[in-house]
Amino acid sequence: MTAVDAPAMHDGTYDTRRAWLDGVNPVTKIVLALLLSVPLFASIDVTSALVAIALQLACIPLTGLGALTVLKRMLPIIVFAPVAGVSMLLYAEPGGTVYWSFWYATISDESIALAVAVCLRVIALGLPTILLFGRTDPTELADALAQVAKLPSRFVLGVLAGTRTLGLFLDDWRSMQLARRARGVGDTGAVRRFFSMAFVLLVFAVRRGTKLAMAMEARGFGSGIPRTWARPSRLHPRDALALLGGIAIMALAIGAAVAVGTFRFVWS
Repeated sequence: MTAVDAPAMHDGTYDTRRAWLDGVNPVTKIVLALLLSVPLFASIDVTSALVAIALQLACIPLTGLGALTVLKRMLPIIVFAPVAGVSMLLYAEPGGTVYWSFWYATISDESIALAVAVCLRVIALGLPTILLFGRTDPTELADALAQVAKLPSRFVLGVLAGTRTLGLFLDDWRSMQLARRARGVGDTGAVRRFFSMAFVLLVFAVRRGTKLAMAMEARGFGSGIPRTWARPSRLHPRDALALLGGIAIMALAIGAAVAVGTFRFVWS
């Protein structure tokens, strides 16, 4: 991992030290993300979500990410999580004390509890992805998908090429902003400027994608010949340990909800 790929620390430097999670195979991380997410759909309660979030946050030192980095990446999820709870707050089956009612919308003790539970569940579902893939190199992920998951090489290489070009979008956007500002047309009409630049960025993306596809086809990436891989991707005992840890986190979260009597099956 290079200094460019490593996450920025609070003092502006980059943490290039190899964390424990860096030794886990990317395919194992995908399975681990499912293990940390799917069981949470079984119940809508506050306890299991809070326990899952607390245990996941306790694993931050294993990821190599700084707490501030995790908070910054979680900020969009934290901001938009309440949106997911609005429908529960207004349209869930009322129960307990009713505080407000208008037509089909009713706010009661039951709907408030469900809304809070849904908001926390959204955070608990988004946190594992940030922790697991915050330092994962796209090339290592492609190697693992092709060699461990046995996905078609053409699909894997196409996804890798597309992922590598995502970072160019930000550079193109900054370049267009600086160019328009240098010409004196970048300080007014924010809405119009946004859609104009977005259209230009779309044109750039189509052109770049076309050139990239032609270059990859010319170099034989689209052939059906079995490919070899420069860097082997294998499973190790650490992968089994990571999966056991994910199972333990979910078992403790669901078990805590059952123990305190807040477990509520999603279909009940």
